Amino acid sequence: MMTQTYDVIVVGGGPSGATAADDLARRGRTVALLDRPGRIKPCGGAIPPRLIRDFAIPENLLVARARSARMVAPSNRAVDMPIENGFVGMVDREMFDEWLRLRAAQAGAERLTGTFETLERDQDGMALVVYRPPGAAAHERLTRLRARCVIGADGANSAVARAAMPKGDEPRNVFAYHEIVRFPKSGFDGSRCDIYYQGRLSPDFYAWIFPHGDTASIGVGSARKGFSLRDAVKTLRAETDLASCETLRREGAPIPLRPRRRWDNGRDVLLAGDAAGVVAPASGEGIYYAMVGGRLAADAVEEFLVTGKARALALARKRFLKAHGLVFWILGIMQYFWYGSDARRERFVKICADPDVQKLTWESYMNKELARKKPGAHLRIFLNDLGHLLGLART
Repeated sequence: MMTQTYDVIVVGGGPSGATAADDLARRGRTVALLDRPGRIKPCGGAIPPRLIRDFAIPENLLVARARSARMVAPSNRAVDMPIENGFVGMVDREMFDEWLRLRAAQAGAERLTGTFETLERDQDGMALVVYRPPGAAAHERLTRLRARCVIGADGANSAVARAAMPKGDEPRNVFAYHEIVRFPKSGFDGSRCDIYYQGRLSPDFYAWIFPHGDTASIGVGSARKGFSLRDAVKTLRAETDLASCETLRREGAPIPLRPRRRWDNGRDVLLAGDAAGVVAPASGEGIYYAMVGGRLAADAVEEFLVTGKARALALARKRFLKAHGLVFWILGIMQYFWYGSDARRERFVKICADPDVQKLTWESYMNKELARKKPGAHLRIFLNDLGHLLGLART
């Protein structure tokens, strides 16, 4: 039995999918938001002020305010990077994502719980989203819903992408794992993010300790097959006197490190968030870019629904890369070079001690735009970087 035909079915209720559903529902579209139960993505939970402003995030969702970052080199040399006159918001993804889904529902999106199975076609060619409700056995009837358009925001291993997109464009992933622990009441700075650039903790990415108020996220990422993320987190906890802290949750997931070459199927399916590959290289930052991707997906789908022209769906990727493609390219080069060995990581952390580097880094991160106002500072940074690249600078 066929049910209502939706304008849009959004598969995946993370920041990207929930944002797309919210935006489209506010435009008066009939929207279904399909999400799997009990899924929490491993994430440090950092959100910049730009996100808080652009997406009207209330202060009560911030579980902590980070006012500095500490970069730790292989030699254990630590460089503090204070944030002048500002902070980075920290959120707990369990609460943050649910709040976004609730906001979408309040805007008019219909929340559905279940696991996406595949995409089929009705007799008239319209998309049929096939999903399995919670508790349904394998032999029981699946649920099918009609949609004029489908947004796949279901993560790096997107089932929507597998069902609707050409093969061979799957992004390379970093695998992330973290443990949420109860933060000790003394001995730790709850306003500082610690980032460890050490090959023994991650051979090609980094490890972290991020404050979440009464809790902390302790995690690591790596694309190296056979490298034990759990062992790395265990080592980090032991060396930072956090081994005895109560562990509340353990979570792991793949994180893509480059945007897909194509986000739509040229017909009626569009990808967003991790499914589209919009996680920043080098930093692994994803929440802001996921929500921007969700908003751009909603804009493109709205244009598609109004005009009936499938080429409108390609505007989401085009607009995203116009705004953020250069940053992704620069960060990709940074990760490829600076994370390649402990000797390079040591030099990278030393560069972070430069006041010009710190100021321009925070300005770019907080506002999501490359800082261009200080050519003298950029020149000094370039010469400093060149010295480290050529091995002329002291470590």
